[in-house]
Amino acid sequence: MNEMSPAPAPDAERKVPPLPPLFRIGKRFRHRISALIAGSSKVGDTPTYDPRLFPWIAGLEARWGEIRAEVDALLAREEGIPPLAEISPDHRRIAPPGKWKSFFLYGYGYRNEENCTRCPRTAAAVSAIPGLNSAFFSILAPGAHIPRHRGVTKAILTAHLGLVVPARREACRMQVDEEMLTWEPGKALVFDDTFHHEVWNDTDEQRVILLIQFRRPTGLLGRIVGGLFLAGVRRSRFVQDARSSLGDWEKAMQKLEREP
Repeated sequence: MNEMSPAPAPDAERKVPPLPPLFRIGKRFRHRISALIAGSSKVGDTPTYDPRLFPWIAGLEARWGEIRAEVDALLAREEGIPPLAEISPDHRRIAPPGKWKSFFLYGYGYRNEENCTRCPRTAAAVSAIPGLNSAFFSILAPGAHIPRHRGVTKAILTAHLGLVVPARREACRMQVDEEMLTWEPGKALVFDDTFHHEVWNDTDEQRVILLIQFRRPTGLLGRIVGGLFLAGVRRSRFVQDARSSLGDWEKAMQKLEREP
């Protein structure tokens, strides 16, 4: 769920579909919904957050070596990992063709059993996260640029756990609002993706993170409003189509695993 600002020129070859009705409605009332959730937030309403506000992050960071080992095994069969734009039509507006791949363990509350079996230690680590919405490995190719965009709901926050980080860290960076961030192996960043953010990998190395979306800690009103919105997204055709696309890529990964 992302909103471009400003919107890029249409690219017919990428066949970007129109936003589903749920998202158009969500965007229309985004400010009102966000205001209700932000007013109920127990951690404030800022672009970035101190990871120490979320006790589970320390445990995740402690397991980063196990998680990194599972990523290394996946990267040996990287051709079986789908570009994000091919499984999430909404991301075609921002995903560089073929340069941003994703390996989903959880997506909008749905658990991908095959991928969790391939990465059991990572799956165990993320399954313990309170309010988990999505968890996937995000693989950004050398030279990739994800243009300025933002999410549409404050119901969730985003965490990035650094796994494979280019040596020139300052050249692989993310701007959230006015703050420039870089990744560090084994360390997490937390931010609110409803603030504009943009990513550059101006290096000749891959960047790989574990991207986690989790429910924002809120009071009762925020939980109700955010829960209703996320429940609608989870049942939308947008998410169901993405699950079907993942099934097609599962066949490709199984074929690679059968090869000697």
